[in-house]
Amino acid sequence: MTVEELLKKYALGARDFSALDLSEANLSGVKLTDINLSHSNLSLINFSGANLISSNLSYTKLNVARLRGAYLSNANLNNASLNVANLIRADLSSAQLQKATLIRAELIRANLSNANLWEANLSGSDLREATLRQVNFNRANLHQVTLKDASLTGANLEQANLNNSDLARSNMSGSNFRDAQLKQANLSRSNLSGANLSGANLRWADLSGANLRWADLSGAKLSGAKLVGADLSNSNLTNASLVQADLTNSKLIKTEWVGADLTGATLTGSQLYGTSRFGLKTNDIICEWVDLSPNGDRSVIHKFNPEESKCFFNKTSPTVKIIVDRALDYEAHLVLSGAYYQISRYFHRFTDGTEKHLEEPPSIEVGSRRTIITFKINSDEFLLAAAYIAIIPFKDAEYTQKSICMAVDAITSEDVAYFCFSNPNIVQKLNTLIEQVVRNVNSLKKMKNSLQHSGKRKFFQASTQIIMTNSSAQTLMIYENPNFGTKIVNNSEANTYPYKDGSNNIPKMTTLSQSMIIDFINGFYEIVV
Repeated sequence: MTVEELLKKYALGARDFSALDLSEANLSGVKLTDINLSHSNLSLINFSGANLISSNLSYTKLNVARLRGAYLSNANLNNASLNVANLIRADLSSAQLQKATLIRAELIRANLSNANLWEANLSGSDLREATLRQVNFNRANLHQVTLKDASLTGANLEQANLNNSDLARSNMSGSNFRDAQLKQANLSRSNLSGANLSGANLRWADLSGANLRWADLSGAKLSGAKLVGADLSNSNLTNASLVQADLTNSKLIKTEWVGADLTGATLTGSQLYGTSRFGLKTNDIICEWVDLSPNGDRSVIHKFNPEESKCFFNKTSPTVKIIVDRALDYEAHLVLSGAYYQISRYFHRFTDGTEKHLEEPPSIEVGSRRTIITFKINSDEFLLAAAYIAIIPFKDAEYTQKSICMAVDAITSEDVAYFCFSNPNIVQKLNTLIEQVVRNVNSLKKMKNSLQHSGKRKFFQASTQIIMTNSSAQTLMIYENPNFGTKIVNNSEANTYPYKDGSNNIPKMTTLSQSMIIDFINGFYEIVV
């Protein structure tokens, strides 16, 4: 069939022209909406500026076709072959291109928004400045593709192959790269904020200057990756591999990365405010200094030698442990959960309102005789304040809190702070935190009183032992009830303190030597200014 015959029949209402051979034909600028050219040979055809909206071009050969500026929105191009085709500025929005091949195709500034390219092959194609919002590239082959300055917001690239691709300066915020292959890809200065990169292979990729705020990189493979100056604030790097990665001058503010492997990584100049430094693998880490300022303005710089950096990035998480001399039952557990929920609402922020503590529920171990409640704390400096708060539901709260205040008072003299601490500012910081907590704890008195008069008051009146562990794995028992561990033979259900003789004697304060407190605090790795 000739071009003239096709156009004549189309004008008369015909739409089915499948299995035609129109290779090298000139149909530039024609209007052929809703036409069916499936299974046709249209190689080397000229469709420049043609209107092919909602057309059926499935299984069609369009190799080396000229489709510059063509309108192909909502077209069916499933299994079509468009290798080396010219699709510059073409409109392929909402088009179906499942399993289509576009090897080395030119798609510069093309619009593929909402298009479906599931398992399509675009290896070597040029998509510079293309619009690819909400596009589906699931399991697509994008090997060595150029996507410079492209817009891929909300795109689905799960399990896609983007090895050696160039995505520099592209906008991929909110996109899904789960389990995608991005080995040696260029993602420099790209926007990946809020993107899902969990399990992605980014080995030796260039992410320098990239925006990865709130991105999910859990389990991602970033060995040898270049992350110089990258913004990873609030990102999730849990269990990620960052072996020999370059994180020089990167922003890691409030980053989650427990279980991350930083062996041989470079972190000199990185911003680490509000980021836990526990549960990391840090063998042979390179780090000359870090920025601990809240805003990353280098107002708080900490320098150290290689040996000190090993201590700074350590493996022990600070904890507050409350050991209750009674087994926890279901009803008491429910009451305890409600109590800590209320406490977290009041005390989830300290100091400048950015550090969150006691926000996550504690781990609870219940034995035949005792209950162990363990709180993980983000940083050493909050241990005493956290212990002051965590003990609130229990009868021992008053005596524990007094012991904590006495411990702080014992080190607040100017001489002790100056001569006994490697960082004298820590004493002022601890004192300020305790003062803040004391001022606010009164708001929870009503809750505490209700616990003491609840049906489960026996659990909350039981003897307790409170142990703090700092990031150096040093422990300090801040308080222990004198009757802790003593089996009570005759304990009435009255509102009495559970001593073995049933008396209401005020317990003796735990004796803490000044040297014990100093040693424990000197084990803090948190730098305070």
